[in-house]
Amino acid sequence: MSLNKTFTEKLSGKDTQRPILHECLSYIRQGDTMHVHSIDRLARNAKDLLNLVEQILTKGATVSFNKNNLVFSPDSKDHMAKLQLTMLAAFAEFERELIRERQLEGIAIAKEEGKYSGRRKITDEMLKEAKARTDAGEALSRVAKALNVSRETLYKYGIKSALPFGNHNQEC
Repeated sequence: MSLNKTFTEKLSGKDTQRPILHECLSYIRQGDTMHVHSIDRLARNAKDLLNLVEQILTKGATVSFNKNNLVFSPDSKDHMAKLQLTMLAAFAEFERELIRERQLEGIAIAKEEGKYSGRRKITDEMLKEAKARTDAGEALSRVAKALNVSRETLYKYGIKSALPFGNHNQEC
């Protein structure tokens, strides 16, 4: 399979307010095919998933969920595929709720045992340092490691690598 453009999302499918998702949706044109690894990578909420698929189809593009072996095209009248999508979307949402429930139970137990204090707070100074270092060309993973935070934390605060993917020759 040959792709014209690849969008790699770093954030969870639980939220539709993802910059890479919006960039991808803006890029899609009539006749395009959007390949998604699996349904739960696009959205973990049934309503959001169905809305996103409809938005893509309305643009005249096709959506292919590779892991689930489902393809939706704007001219398709495959009611069975739509039923499968709806059911898989509901399962993805249910799975997300179970994960969150288990996580909260684990946090409650850890708090009772005095083993949980939450996430480490990131300060304005840390953010300024991260921005300066990435703007200077330092790899995001290296900056995150130096600040003792995850790359995802830096992504969350809008800190991104100044260099294109794959151009970092620094060890982490």
